[in-house]
Amino acid sequence: MRAHRKAAAGCALLLALATAGCAGQDDSDGTAGAAPAAPSESSGGSSGASSSATAYAPYVSATTASANDTAGSPATYNLAFVISSGDDCVPRWNGTQDVDDASVATRVGKLKESGATVRVSFGGASGTELAANCDSASELAAAYGAALDAAGSTQADFDVEGDELADADSRALRSEAIALLQEERSDLEVSFTLPVMPSGLDPDSLALLASANDHAVRVATVNLMTMNYGESYTGDMGAYALTSAKAAHTQLREVFGTSDADAWRGMALTSMLGVNDVAGETFTLDDAAEVRAFAEEKGIGWVSVWAAFRDKQCADDAPATDALTTCSGVQQEDGEFGTAFAT
Repeated sequence: MRAHRKAAAGCALLLALATAGCAGQDDSDGTAGAAPAAPSESSGGSSGASSSATAYAPYVSATTASANDTAGSPATYNLAFVISSGDDCVPRWNGTQDVDDASVATRVGKLKESGATVRVSFGGASGTELAANCDSASELAAAYGAALDAAGSTQADFDVEGDELADADSRALRSEAIALLQEERSDLEVSFTLPVMPSGLDPDSLALLASANDHAVRVATVNLMTMNYGESYTGDMGAYALTSAKAAHTQLREVFGTSDADAWRGMALTSMLGVNDVAGETFTLDDAAEVRAFAEEKGIGWVSVWAAFRDKQCADDAPATDALTTCSGVQQEDGEFGTAFAT
C-alpha cells in the first residue's frame, strides 16, 4: 500500500486459527498440512461496533489524526507504517518519527478510547523495510518488539511488497525474527499483507507464507491488497476483489492445510478507496458494499481500507494528486466508505 503509505517439532506450522494436533506433515514443496480450529474471537479487535464476525480495521496514520478515523466505529486500527530510517535497524514511524514519540502515544491512546485495539503495520510501499537492514533475527525481533511495546499492541501486520517481497534473504530473516518474537510473546497475533491479482497470490507471496510455515510462525491472517491490478484491469473493482479472494482462498487452504471455513476466517481484504494508483481503477461505494456483503457471507476475518484519511471528497480546486494521498477522488460524504465497510 502507499506509505503516507527452525522448523517446529511435531506439527507443521499452521494458521493461528488452528488447534493442536496434526493432519499431516510438510508437503514436498514446503507447504504445511495441519488441523484447523474455530477462529479466535479476538482476531479482529473488540469494539463491539458490529454484531458481524467480520471486523472493520482501516489503515490510519500513526502520527496524524484524521476526522474520519472513527468512521464505521472500527474494531481495530492498522497503524501505518514502521520502517527503517535509512540504512539502520532502528524502527521509526514512516522512517522519521521515533516509535516512542509522546505525540504518537497520545494519538494511540485516543484511538483506543472506544475499546478498539491497534495493530502495528511494518513495511508498506515506500521506504526501507526493517528486514532489509537488520543484521540478525534477534536484532530484527527487538526492533519489531520496540514498536509493538510503544503502541501497547499485541498485533503485528507485515506489509511486504515490491522488491522486498522477492528478496529471499530478508524473507527468511523476517520469518525467523517473527518466530523469535512469538516465542517471547505467546499472545502476539501476526498478519501478512500481500498484493493479489484476480488470479490469486503470486509465487513470491506464496514463498513468503511457506517461509513462515518453515519457521513455525503462527499466522492469524493473510490480508489481501485488492487494488492496483494493472492497466488492463479497468472493469468492476468490486468483482475483481471477490475474484481475487476466491483464488487466494484456494491457495491458503493448500498452504496452511486448513478447512474451507478457516481459510476464509484467516483472510482479510483491504481495498484502496476511490481512485487507485493505476489509471482506470476506481473503487466505488457500491464496490465497498459488495465486498462487505461477501466478507460477511464467507466469514472473512476483517476488512480494511487504504486509508481512513482519504475517506472524504476532494475539494473542487484540489490538484489531481490529492486523490491519491488525502482524499478519494469520488463523490461521497465524509467517512462514507468507513460506514460502508463496517455495516
